[in-house]
Amino acid sequence: MLGSFREADATLKQARSNTRPHWWDAELYRTEGGLLLAEGRPAADAEQSYQNALRMARRQHAKLWELRAARDLARLWRDQGKRAEPRELLAPVYSWFTEGFETVDLKDAKALLAELA
Repeated sequence: MLGSFREADATLKQARSNTRPHWWDAELYRTEGGLLLAEGRPAADAEQSYQNALRMARRQHAKLWELRAARDLARLWRDQGKRAEPRELLAPVYSWFTEGFETVDLKDAKALLAELA
């Protein structure tokens, strides 16, 4: 299993190392955060990846990538016992959307926001 994590990590790093910027960079950082958590690495490492994903998504005005990064970071913070911070992060991103509420991403975000209320 550890070999799989290392291979995934190497693939993510290789994808990010090519000439920048890519439209998918935010999603690569978000995926890296989830991989780090699954691998048992410190939550601070995953948080940094999620923060990088948020910055990149905002820079690119990529609202779906921003929603996904905010949702994953909000989950991490929730798991750390935080309540206000995750809601303050996720609610404004979620409220930006005016359609697509049947999608998995928006359903997940809505459920997390309800849990944090």
